[in-house]
Amino acid sequence: MVRAAVLGEANGQHEVRDIVLRDLGPTDVRVRIAAAGICHSDLSLSNGTLAQTFPVVLGHEGSGTVAAVGSEVTRVAAGDRVVFNWAPPCRECWFCTHDEPWLCEFSAAASRHPHATVDGDEVFPGIGTGAFAEETVVPAAALIPVPDDIPLEVAALLGCAVLTGVGAVSNTGRLVAGETVLVLGLGGVGLSAVEGARLAGAGRIIAADLSREKDELATRCGATDFVVGGEELSKQIRVLTEGRGVDVAIECVGRAATIRQAWSCSRRGGRTVIVGVGSNDDRVDLGALELFYFARSIAGCVYGATDPDVDIPRLIEAWREGLLDLDALVTDRTDLTGVDAAFARMREGRGGRTLLIP
Repeated sequence: MVRAAVLGEANGQHEVRDIVLRDLGPTDVRVRIAAAGICHSDLSLSNGTLAQTFPVVLGHEGSGTVAAVGSEVTRVAAGDRVVFNWAPPCRECWFCTHDEPWLCEFSAAASRHPHATVDGDEVFPGIGTGAFAEETVVPAAALIPVPDDIPLEVAALLGCAVLTGVGAVSNTGRLVAGETVLVLGLGGVGLSAVEGARLAGAGRIIAADLSREKDELATRCGATDFVVGGEELSKQIRVLTEGRGVDVAIECVGRAATIRQAWSCSRRGGRTVIVGVGSNDDRVDLGALELFYFARSIAGCVYGATDPDVDIPRLIEAWREGLLDLDALVTDRTDLTGVDAAFARMREGRGGRTLLIP
């Protein structure tokens, strides 16, 4: 029996409860959680924006230590330090065999099956991991071993925010050194995208958010300019880019209005990358003529278009070299009782990443 933050219904309040994790299957691993980042996707699952079966233990951006492994597991062993991969690829479907493992047809399989019980009722793991707990059970494929020199607390961020933000810039945005980039929305993923732009050698990194207090955070992460978002955003961007707009615009909010803004802030022939997860009924309005005339591209970005097995070791190497500041992304820490307060800060646009330390 372990303690976990359990959400019983959409838009409800988390309760810290005793849960009983299911027995290990042959390919399962039990992990003692060191830290879990509280992500906007967790909020979207909690409020019904994304489909979720309840009751649920949310949390998908996590790290920990392997406590026990199933009989067929060779990928990790008891005592290994690990980061979660919330979208483990099967390596066999069409997308996996065509070098797009982030679009794997079966990566969400674990989230559809209960991983624990509470008072005899089935409990489901949010995005397959259930990291807002002292321990969880996941498939072995959902774990990436990490070396001893990186602190497990900040290593947790590699599993979602950093992979997604850095990948959005380099993989989907195809940023070339010297180009200009706008990052719109400065939560954990947006701040990671700012760091990703610095890592990729962007010539100018413009960070935008409705909250003026994000200025200092953005600057620490590598922004060269900060602007307060709003109706005049595209005009502000053009003032900073000789009237053209940015080469790459990264939208990290997930709303039709900000997607439209990001599009309008990019230059003719520029690239707009949509990272934010929005609702299906929030429609984006783009004119047929402007699609032709501006010759811009627009692309959604799932998990930074990354392969965590390959890219997490690369990010750790960048951290070792001082090129990636993981501590800069963390503004708050909490325990299992603080999930709802972290969600409230997120809705109000305050702070960067909150780390849950069970």
